[in-house]
Amino acid sequence: MLKRSVILMVVLAVLALGMANVRTEAQTVVEIDFYYPTAVGGPITQIIDEYAAQFNAANPDIKVNAVYAGGYDEIYKAVQTQISGGGTGPDVAIFLAVDLFSLIENDFIIPLTEFIEKTEGAKEAIADFFPAFMLNTLDEFGVIWGIPFQRSTPVMYYNKDMFREVGLDPEVAPKTWQDMLEAAKKLTKPDGSRWGLMIPSDGFPYWLFQGFAISNGKNLVEASPTEVFFNTPSTVEALEFFASLSRTHKVMPEGIIKWGDTPTAFTSGQAAIIYHTTGSLTNILRNANFEVGVGFLPQGKAGYGAPTGGGNLHILKTSSPAEQAAAWRWIQFLSSPEIQADWGVKTGYVAARQSAWELEPLKSLVKEKPQYAVARDQLPFAQKELSTYRGLDVRQTFGKAVQAVLTGEKDAKTALDEAQAAADQLLAPYR
Repeated sequence: MLKRSVILMVVLAVLALGMANVRTEAQTVVEIDFYYPTAVGGPITQIIDEYAAQFNAANPDIKVNAVYAGGYDEIYKAVQTQISGGGTGPDVAIFLAVDLFSLIENDFIIPLTEFIEKTEGAKEAIADFFPAFMLNTLDEFGVIWGIPFQRSTPVMYYNKDMFREVGLDPEVAPKTWQDMLEAAKKLTKPDGSRWGLMIPSDGFPYWLFQGFAISNGKNLVEASPTEVFFNTPSTVEALEFFASLSRTHKVMPEGIIKWGDTPTAFTSGQAAIIYHTTGSLTNILRNANFEVGVGFLPQGKAGYGAPTGGGNLHILKTSSPAEQAAAWRWIQFLSSPEIQADWGVKTGYVAARQSAWELEPLKSLVKEKPQYAVARDQLPFAQKELSTYRGLDVRQTFGKAVQAVLTGEKDAKTALDEAQAAADQLLAPYR
């Protein structure tokens, strides 16, 4: 009887110890919230959920809660509202790359220098990112605040079947502004049933125009986040050409063309050529019943040129050290060559790591569908996206100037002179 009692006590003790261990393990799981936006079509939420499940299974001490938070502006506003209200917001999030200096100024994010210094192989990983994508992760002192993830450039999509129809070579994308204009003239139908060209001018009006500015000789921004170049002669000339496509040459609808409607107009045959993000590539290929061509943004006077775009991964300052460390591991996972290769295939966003392009399934996809390599190959001509202090206000100021010219409200020089003066006033306190 005594022996049975002893055995029972031992069993109960072992069970108690096991339960204690379970409780301890449960208590050591770090739970982090990850906010992400989307600006393209396709099953982005499903893809991110799959990544979170994969990461959680491989990292039992961390649980990532992936939260779709709307568009880029909505995610910024959500974080701003939560933190200003005394909350903590998410632990890690994708913000527009151009929001960097607003995030720094509002003290929302932390620099990643310490994590990079202490993580084996991190410096080599940073060197593996395409240099153009790193430009909008750095402050003016060279400190890294974000890691490229959902990155893009705008590209030109064109309908090869329509090119054949009007006698254009479907294997040769228009190389210059004049080439594009001449092609668009042939492709436009007088009855309005088909436009030769559509370039969106809402949502991100500064972004697609930035390609015109760069290729004509001068980017809108350089290294300093306190200075912009809105009214240079080359930019005035670029905006005059952009507006002439609709107002003079009638190859594009007049007024403001909606960002979200443009890919649908293309795949439905309402537009023969469009500018859009490479992040729309997979969705466009999936929905088009014709052969899709993809080319660089055409050359202005200075050659090829495009801005980079998309979002970077950031760690929030309001999170605890344990949550920040867990967020860093999640960032390492998302930015790994393997995930970047998979992400590029499933979305059309540019895999931000150079080594990702040597991995499957991306390597085989590029052989099968060369359209996926175009944005990558355009990166040597890509420059920094418009990012400054008071970034949202500065971008809206410039965007409104572009729209005013497209609608005929103002001429290009007047609109850009006014935008430059307004931006200078906004940035004066930071100089």
